[in-house]
Amino acid sequence: MNQGIKKCFKLAIPLVFWLGVWQLAAWAVGQPLLLPGPLAVGGRLLALAGTADFWLSMGATLWRVFLGLFWGAVLGGALAFLTHFFPWADAVASPAIRVVRATPVVSFILLVYLWIPRTAIPWVIAGLMVLPVVWGALSTGLRSLDGKLLELGRAYRFSRWKQLRLIYLPALRPHLSAGLLTAFGLAWKSGVAAEVLCPPDRAIGSRIQQAKLGLETADLFAWTLTIVALSLLLERILRRGLERGNRT
Repeated sequence: MNQGIKKCFKLAIPLVFWLGVWQLAAWAVGQPLLLPGPLAVGGRLLALAGTADFWLSMGATLWRVFLGLFWGAVLGGALAFLTHFFPWADAVASPAIRVVRATPVVSFILLVYLWIPRTAIPWVIAGLMVLPVVWGALSTGLRSLDGKLLELGRAYRFSRWKQLRLIYLPALRPHLSAGLLTAFGLAWKSGVAAEVLCPPDRAIGSRIQQAKLGLETADLFAWTLTIVALSLLLERILRRGLERGNRT
């Protein structure tokens, strides 16, 4: 048996097992309104995928999540360097970042709802969840930087740009990769949660809210499967991209 077939079996066996558990649970409940079976959910997912609204909602959610990931990562990285090199910045910013990290996402969603337009809430919340993760990862990397390399750079009179390119970036790349992988999962979950609580006109979270209010349980499961599948796929793509970048 070649490696390709073994890999297919490795993926198919747990999938078939859990689908069987799901179907048995649906039969035991006996109420599709409470727990629809996998065939019913799959049928609804195919029906939804045949509509333009499905793809537009998915695209809008992806845009908001990646916008939040981008601004949170950029600001978190900038603050990591500021708090590392300037004691006054560390004294001012570090407590605030730790408060952001400790505050439940639901509290932020409800607070932000008072101050900004509803369509902006998901990407703002996603960025707020990303910022402390990237800041923490890069701050750890900066603290663990090899002092001998910095002394060598000063001895050869490296410019600041050359120090950043040849010393800081290679050393911080693994920390940034780990931070971005964790941050993406948080951005995805918090962004969709914000869409559910403060539904924009077009979003996956809005469709979940509509399915819940309309007691359309199969649709609710179908949209949830869409979220899970997208999250797993995008995380895998991001992981491979970061691994490839770390090798170069």
